[in-house]
Amino acid sequence: MTFDSILSDLKQKKYAPIYFLMGDEPYFIDRITDYIAANVLSEADKAFNQSVLYGKDVDIASVINAAKRFPMMADYQVVIIKEAQNIGNIDDLVYYADNPLNSTLLVINFKYKKLDKRKKLYKVLEKNHVLFESKRLYEDRVPDWITKYLKTKGFDIQPTGALLLTEFLGSDLSKISMELEKLIITLPEGEKLISPVHIEENIGISKDFNNIELQQALIKRDHLKAFRIVDHFAQNQKSNPFPVTIAMLYSFFNKILVYYFLQDKSKMSVASALKINPYFVSDYQRGASIYPPKKAVSIISALREYDLKSKGVGSLSSTPGDLLKELIFKILN
Repeated sequence: MTFDSILSDLKQKKYAPIYFLMGDEPYFIDRITDYIAANVLSEADKAFNQSVLYGKDVDIASVINAAKRFPMMADYQVVIIKEAQNIGNIDDLVYYADNPLNSTLLVINFKYKKLDKRKKLYKVLEKNHVLFESKRLYEDRVPDWITKYLKTKGFDIQPTGALLLTEFLGSDLSKISMELEKLIITLPEGEKLISPVHIEENIGISKDFNNIELQQALIKRDHLKAFRIVDHFAQNQKSNPFPVTIAMLYSFFNKILVYYFLQDKSKMSVASALKINPYFVSDYQRGASIYPPKKAVSIISALREYDLKSKGVGSLSSTPGDLLKELIFKILN
C-alpha cells in the first residue's frame, strides 16, 4: 500500500489489525503513526486503550501480550511499538499476525530496516495486514514533494524556491516539513505564495549566493555574477560545501548531454526525460545552445578532475575556494 492510500483508509475509519511500517524514510512512518495515535481513539478512551512501547525495552512476547488485550469500554485499543528494529526475533510476530485481534490496532515502527521477503512474517503481513515500505525520495523528486505538501496546506511556492530548499536541506523530509511549517507561520496574513525572498528572510538561505544562481550565471555566461558567487562560496565554505556544488554542476551538464540526444524536445517530454519541473526546461534549452556536446563532455571531465583534487588527489595545497575558481574559469572559457 502507498502512504496516500493508507491515510485515505484511516480517514474513512477502515482499520487493519497490524500496521507494519518499515524502511529508510522516517517521515512517512511518523506521519502514519501520528495520525493513528491522534485520531483512532477519543481523548477519553486513550487513557486506558492507547499505549506506546519501545523496542529497546520489550521483547516480542511482550508485544504480542499487549496486542492480545481487549479494549476497555471502547471499540479499539491502539498499541504503538517505536524503535521496533531493536526487538530480537521479530519474525516470531507471525504467531500473532496469523490470528490477530480485530479490536487492536498494532502499529510497528521498524525504521531503517526491512523484513526479509522470504520469511513467513513478510508474506502474512503483505497478504492480510498493512505492510508499508517507506522509501527515501531521490533528491530530484523533492521539489515536487515540497510543492504538493504546501498545496495540502493551502499554500504554493515558486519553483526556484522549492529547488533552493532542496539544495539547502537535501532529502530529509522531516527537516523540510519543519522548515515549511515555519515559513507558513511567518508569511504575511493573506499571502499564500512562498518566494526565495521569504526563504532567505526566515531560513537563512541566500537568494543571491547559492548553487542555483551559480547555474543561472553559467547558463547566461555572466562571468561577473559567477565569480561573485564563487568568491562568496570561498568565504563561506561551511555553508557552501565544494562537493555539493560539484554534484549540482555534474547533474546540470549531464542533463544537457541527455537533452542533446532527445528526439522529442517538446517541453513536457524534456521535463519527463530529465526528471525536472517543466518550469526549468528553458534552462536546459539555453544551456545546450551555449555548451555544445564536446564542451559539455570536457566540463564533466573537469568536474571529475576537480572532485578528485578536492579530496587531495593531485592537489595538496589548493583550498576548495581556489579549486572552484579554477573550475568555473575552465567552464566559462
